[in-house]
Parts: sequence; C-alpha cells; structure tokens
Amino acid sequence: MVQSLNTKVDMVAKATSFHGMNIYGNIMIGDKGFEFYNDRKSDDYIQIPWEEIDYVIASVMFKGKYIPRFAIRTRRSGTFSFAAKKPKEVLRAINKYVPSERMVRSLGFFDVLKRSIHSMLKK
Repeated sequence: MVQSLNTKVDMVAKATSFHGMNIYGNIMIGDKGFEFYNDRKSDDYIQIPWEEIDYVIASVMFKGKYIPRFAIRTRRSGTFSFAAKKPKEVLRAINKYVPSERMVRSLGFFDVLKRSIHSMLKK
C-alpha cells in the first residue's frame, strides 16, 4: 500500500495520466503536494511535492471555456501530462500552492505554426 504525501486533502478528482500509456485514476491535491493514483494498480502512482513543481502548463481552448489537459513540469523528473474531469477546479486548487506566475498557457496550434514559419524565414 502507498503512503500518501499529504496530511490534509483539498480536492480529489477523476483524471487520466498520459505518462506512457493512458492510465485512469484519481488526482489528489493536498497541503504537501500533487498526487495521482491508478484505479487498478495500487503500485502505480505519481507524487510530486509542491517545492518540486517548476511550471503548470495548461492547454486552453475557446478563450478559457475548455481545458482539455494540463501538464506539470518538475525540476528533476520531467513533465507529466494529465486530463481531469473538472480541470478548472483542479487548476484552481493547484493555484493555492503554486504561484500564478508559474501557471502558464501552452501555445496553440496557430502559435506553433506562426513560430515555425517565423524561424524558417529567419534562416
């Protein structure tokens, strides 16, 4: 059995982790960190302390009406991508512990296309 990182839980939500294969489970946000637990295998989990989180990157569509997924970039372990049933509530709960300047929007499709064309023209 896994020992939780948190002593107090603020929110629990259904979610999907995109680390390797799609894994369905629960996100738990508490006072010590961000946790993801697999529904089927208790040994499959992700625990990220708040001090380890570098950026939270959200994919925002339709001017904030729809957030399909978000990613957490850590200082040492890389980037973890998640999709939640209630992503706005999850991001608001994360915002209590991560400063707003560390929560950013990812680039949209046209922004990536514009950057690539601009870099091709520079060469």
